[in-house]
Amino acid sequence: MILIGLTGGIGSGKSTVSLLLAGHGAVIIDADAIVREVQQPGSAVLDKIAERFGEQMIAADGSLDRAALAAVAFADDQAIKDLGKIVHPAVGAEMNRRVAEAALTDQVVVMDIPLLAENPRPGLQATIVVDVDPELAVSRLVEFRNMTEEDARARIAKQSPRDKRLAIADRVVDNGGDRDELAAQVEVVWHWLQTLPQIRESPLDLTTKTEPPA
Repeated sequence: MILIGLTGGIGSGKSTVSLLLAGHGAVIIDADAIVREVQQPGSAVLDKIAERFGEQMIAADGSLDRAALAAVAFADDQAIKDLGKIVHPAVGAEMNRRVAEAALTDQVVVMDIPLLAENPRPGLQATIVVDVDPELAVSRLVEFRNMTEEDARARIAKQSPRDKRLAIADRVVDNGGDRDELAAQVEVVWHWLQTLPQIRESPLDLTTKTEPPA
């Protein structure tokens, strides 16, 4: 396999880049999606969240009330840490399992991790950073995710600075333009990925280090 990291700040369009890479044939291991999987009704992770943050975090249908949890967790640094201690081990174990499963293939495996700059991963052959001007990110979060401007700016402020993300990039995808411009950049990156050497084992131990979604 060829093992790649993909990251970008909230509102950068990282998920769109991930979809475009999948369209080229990449295997996507999406940290955000796995977080949702391990927080399904009846899961041990969901039980621990309710124990730490209160039963009001559980909706009437037994699912996690993500808006309620975000309002509590992202407003307090200690709460973020506590949430990480609950979620990270389960998410990391599943990500590690999926990487190991792909290790003997010739596929391009993309680890889609929002907070990769905050917690660098050993063993990645390259890192792709999706970049966008923070003001454009704010406007997109307000328009497409129905956030208030205050909430959008607060969420961005909780992440690493833009220059710290760019510092870990082997390739930068600029998402300041339209979808066609983005797709053209991703196609160039895809061809570059094909030139990287194959590895035949999983070099990652993600059991305790995968972040909750940004």
